Amino acid sequence: MKKIILIGLLASAIISCSEKKKQNLYEDSEYTNEESVTDNDFKKGADLIAASDCLACHKIAEKLVGPSYQDIAAKYTSKDQTALIKSIMEGGSGKWGEVPMTAHPDITKEDAGEMVKYILSLK
Repeated sequence: MKKIILIGLLASAIISCSEKKKQNLYEDSEYTNEESVTDNDFKKGADLIAASDCLACHKIAEKLVGPSYQDIAAKYTSKDQTALIKSIMEGGSGKWGEVPMTAHPDITKEDAGEMVKYILSLK
């Protein structure tokens, strides 16, 4: 009986973790500043982040596994866009601690650029 309950709980956990919940990042004023909420230039980047696995490691305002998007925005400027795009696509480690960032080779350079534009808007 305990095994059946354990298997059921494990199956529920796997199913809930595998479902992608699309979080509306650009309209939720708790997570964004007013400029990015009203500027549709950042909508695509917010939508791309919400549809990807980024939110498994990053949150908008607080550290999770990786740094918060607001901390990234505070550390980098638009001059760093190329490096940030590369980090999204190729992964990396050592910039924010010992936990490496997973590579995302399936994300195009253009989409990564939209994500970076959104993240940098969170200053």
